[in-house]
Amino acid sequence: MEYGLDDEKVVTEEKKEDATKTKRAPFAYWEVGGKEYKLKLTTAVICQLEDKFKCNLMNILQNSGGMPPLAMMLTIAQGAMKTWEHGIKYIDVQNMFDKYCEDGGTQLSFMTDVFMPIYSVSGFFSEDQQTEMDRKLEAVKEEM
Repeated sequence: MEYGLDDEKVVTEEKKEDATKTKRAPFAYWEVGGKEYKLKLTTAVICQLEDKFKCNLMNILQNSGGMPPLAMMLTIAQGAMKTWEHGIKYIDVQNMFDKYCEDGGTQLSFMTDVFMPIYSVSGFFSEDQQTEMDRKLEAVKEEM
């Protein structure tokens, strides 16, 4: 007996594209010092982060009491950029955050404009959840 499905006939069903379905953005972006960085968590990086933090990444949002600790947000940002910025170190991300703040950014703007979009493009939210989150983030930005 042979195992595996390599020689099996593949039965496919044509799927009609739903014209109303929107496609998720490919990346979140963080601009620091005139350079734009691509951010997105891959499955492998999500697993690394969950192992490091000993919890699901959604728990970081839900159990943070409003805003996750900066160290966690920066570590997640490092993970989100390491696929495209090879060799990026945590100290590099800390220095980038310092530059971001020098250029007028804040921890709150980092959370709303950089950190939460990382979750969005990485597949953590359904379309409805994303719409609700966008609405809430806009309300927070108005209060800033």
